[in-house]
Amino acid sequence: MISWNEEQQSLREGFARWHETLSADHLEMDKGQAFSRRHWDIAARSGLFGLPFEELWGGLGQDLLTTMYVLESLGYGCRNGGLSFSVSTHIVSCGVPLQQFGTPSQKQRFLSRICDGSMIAAHAITEPGSGSDALAMRTTARSEGDRWILNGSKTFVSNGPVADIVLVYARTNPKAGSLGITPFLVERGTPGFAAGRPIEKMGLKTSPFGELFFDECAVPAENMIGRPGGGFPILDYVMKWEILCSFVITVGAMQHRLERCVEQARAREQFGRPIGAYQAIANKVVEMRIAVDTARMWLYETARRFQAGENVSAEIAIAKLVASEGNLASALNAVQIFGGNGYAAEYGIEKDLRDAVGGTIYSGTSEIQRNRIARIMGIPG
Repeated sequence: MISWNEEQQSLREGFARWHETLSADHLEMDKGQAFSRRHWDIAARSGLFGLPFEELWGGLGQDLLTTMYVLESLGYGCRNGGLSFSVSTHIVSCGVPLQQFGTPSQKQRFLSRICDGSMIAAHAITEPGSGSDALAMRTTARSEGDRWILNGSKTFVSNGPVADIVLVYARTNPKAGSLGITPFLVERGTPGFAAGRPIEKMGLKTSPFGELFFDECAVPAENMIGRPGGGFPILDYVMKWEILCSFVITVGAMQHRLERCVEQARAREQFGRPIGAYQAIANKVVEMRIAVDTARMWLYETARRFQAGENVSAEIAIAKLVASEGNLASALNAVQIFGGNGYAAEYGIEKDLRDAVGGTIYSGTSEIQRNRIARIMGIPG
């Protein structure tokens, strides 16, 4: 495992001081499916949004591994899982592609406002008929002089209902397959762009998501990221960041849950003995420990190799599978260990279970990840 230096540890501890405030009223907000701009602004004041971005734009200039190290702590200390998910989405959706592929002018216009949280960011990939098949997108963009005209719709856009800026992936050449996709920055208030109401969902309820609509939406040509048809490598790069950052937050949540369950296994008694004395319960706790340690190792090792420029296509898919499915199993075990209290909303355990289900779906379903790994292994589709 990675050995963290004193500077990295100090940075992580500094952010940890904000976790209690960010967790305030998390059960009530989850019940009301409320995105809290107040909590968002607190996260912005902490400097969290600027972690991986250049100091020139107000960022903290940290590398991917250090960013993940801090985000793992966020998952551990902040009980508002939806807020943590929105934070990760904000960082990777527009900020990461802007820094890696954007022009100096684009960075000047947008990146500083992403770093300070004055703009909430999202990216729009999924469409009603495509799901995990991003290449099946039907949203189009046609060139008209110094503008691109977008038409179509996106769905299940995390942060979409509250976003001030969205990176929209659209098809600019219907016959070019993966070479016909281009991303555009679209600002709230652009004529022809509309956001639907938040979609009610099972978990991560404080992170709003919904539909976006584009009807002859005219976007300035300077809002294109990269070149026409160059969107697929950008999307691939961003999705690696998305998986690494969002699921390292999951690892932090798994670690917190494990510690709660160890305490419960020691303290709760049935038939005159601590429940941890029964092998069935002890085994569940051990499985939780194995799951969190395995997910942590896969994510950080994959990030180390990605940061070194290695091809990690299979490793990313495996890391996503290990973390998402391990988290779901961990949350279900926690409900069993806490019994009736685990099923009751006031303890927050059942919320963890609802939140965990989404991880096997977003960023590419478990089924898609297994198919991808099989193809990389040379197994024909």
